[in-house]
Amino acid sequence: MKLKNKVSIITGAASGFGKGIAELFAKEGSKVIIADINEISGRKVADQINNLGGIAEYIKTDVSQKESMKNLIDSTSDIFGCLDILVSNAGWSYTNKPSTEVTEKELDKLYNINVKSLFFGTVFAVDLMKKNSKGGVLINIASTAAVRPRPNLTWYNATKGAAVTITKSLAIELAGDGIRVCAINPVIGETGMLETFMGMPDTPKNREKFMQTIPLGRFSKPSDIANAALFLANDDSNFITGVCLEVDGGRCV
Repeated sequence: MKLKNKVSIITGAASGFGKGIAELFAKEGSKVIIADINEISGRKVADQINNLGGIAEYIKTDVSQKESMKNLIDSTSDIFGCLDILVSNAGWSYTNKPSTEVTEKELDKLYNINVKSLFFGTVFAVDLMKKNSKGGVLINIASTAAVRPRPNLTWYNATKGAAVTITKSLAIELAGDGIRVCAINPVIGETGMLETFMGMPDTPKNREKFMQTIPLGRFSKPSDIANAALFLANDDSNFITGVCLEVDGGRCV
């Protein structure tokens, strides 16, 4: 098992990429915290993991709120005694549309969920990791939008560019504490946000339009992102930090 006895938090773990990461981490021996604002789905994921012999706890979390994120880290410490891995996966976007039509309310929500959450997660998780004196791993789920942006998602793209820069800067800053910081840049994927990113109904014809922009000819899947996260989280990658790994079927080549 690649993550035996490790303690992991995955935000946005009630569905999509986060759910896939949580399930794989648990399978590989990690004790997993399912952090999500959706309580029904979050508890369901935790129950599924526990029923399969894994160890998981659900903690209701709004990643855009300071006190909620502090509670997440404090509760993790209370339950499992430490924290080894934080995967900041929770994210949001407005529906694909001209950038001049995005409202200030949408912009604030976007930055609060996609960027400020990384600030809160870093502040509280790093403090706990330093207290444990074991180091740790921070993994930020960014996007190919940071490297090869699509039109009509400009402000979303900018938040993912911020995530990439945050990752690289923190990797240098925290290296002396034994904390590695990496990011994953998924291409558009088979998640609940697919129609949001496409800006059109999820039909085979519309899917084909986007698949044609991906050399390997398909969307990313939760299992693709989970496998990348597992690689970056486990000790096989103990000399890798500051890397932003594109899981994109060749989109950014």
